[in-house]
Amino acid sequence: MMSTKDIIDTLAGIEPGSGLDAIRARRLQARENAQKSYLSLFEPIDAGDFSLAERAAVAAFVTGLHGESPVAAFYRQKLAANADGTALVEPIQIEIERGKTSGPYGAFPAGPLSVENKAGLIYRVSAERKPQLGTRLVAALEHAHLLVFRPRDAASADMKALLAAGWSTTGIVTFSQLVAFLSFQVRVVSGLRTLAAASA
Repeated sequence: MMSTKDIIDTLAGIEPGSGLDAIRARRLQARENAQKSYLSLFEPIDAGDFSLAERAAVAAFVTGLHGESPVAAFYRQKLAANADGTALVEPIQIEIERGKTSGPYGAFPAGPLSVENKAGLIYRVSAERKPQLGTRLVAALEHAHLLVFRPRDAASADMKALLAAGWSTTGIVTFSQLVAFLSFQVRVVSGLRTLAAASA
């Protein structure tokens, strides 16, 4: 069943007719495109080989890494509501705590930007959680952490690790879009909630 209510409005607590509703209405195309992105990523007609439970697990992990928020709570609930996702809620939460850090960090190619190089956590799923999560999700969480905190370190070897774990090239593209969308969604909702608090 498709959602009709705008997900960003819901997560930001925007009421119809409010000042923030008017602000969002000025960027109607951006509002509609964000909603279409959410629906295609989380309520697709055909999930293909990237299951809804896996999507919810990755979403709970990525949004959790950004810190506790209505967005993180929403995806945690989405994971818990999925029959195949219920058993993943606790291991995902434990891995969020293990993966929390501050970024971005990583290394630039040799040159003037090298002064910006910053070392940081290279996250790996704990051995005890691997059997609970399975090969595909282990690879997905490690890659998602890389995209969130060390995007400039992403290399072809990282794609090969996903392929080796059973991800298809189409699945990897959708996965990358999902992680990018979540980072965008967290920032937008946070900004809108800050605006709402400031104008209250």
